[in-house]
Amino acid sequence: MHIGIAGNIGSGKTTLTRMLSGHYGWIPKYEAVTYNPYIEDYYNDIPRWSFNMEIYFLTQRFKDILEIADSPDTIIQDRTILEGVYVFAANNRDMGNISDRDFSTYMDLFDAMMSVVRLPDLLIYLKSSIPHLVSQIQKRGREYEKGISIEYLTGLNTRYEEWIGSYKGEILVLDADNLDFENRPEDFSHITDQIDARIYGLF
Repeated sequence: MHIGIAGNIGSGKTTLTRMLSGHYGWIPKYEAVTYNPYIEDYYNDIPRWSFNMEIYFLTQRFKDILEIADSPDTIIQDRTILEGVYVFAANNRDMGNISDRDFSTYMDLFDAMMSVVRLPDLLIYLKSSIPHLVSQIQKRGREYEKGISIEYLTGLNTRYEEWIGSYKGEILVLDADNLDFENRPEDFSHITDQIDARIYGLF
């Protein structure tokens, strides 16, 4: 089974992935941030490095999804290949950071990948406001994230809402602004109760 965790930068995806993997005994599949060779350059010069970074992420997520498809285990994934395309790459195109020519090439590659990719069995979306995201990003203090603009986060949030609004698979939307699942056990239990109900309904 494949569980996907979706949400904007700072929404709590990695923390929730870690906690749910521990709770259920699922295998976590984390987004490649620490080892990404482009990410610091990207935040220093987004127009120059957007295409490079999006191709890197697309490649890594495609490798991940092939591993997930071949695994007999339940795997919980921190960010899916779908939001990488429909949210992040599309937002960079809309902001002029990726040219129409490069984006067309990118989408041709993605469409070919989708011929062997299926939707997660359950997608969990952490819906967050911009003030909440900014607060969380500041708390974790990653040096390369200091240059993230409100405009960029807002564009991503708009894309997330559009994508989630048209998503065709099984989905659980959580209001991340009003949940502190890392520090409040009752909030985490609220989430697992909803996941249990959705998973039992899948079979």
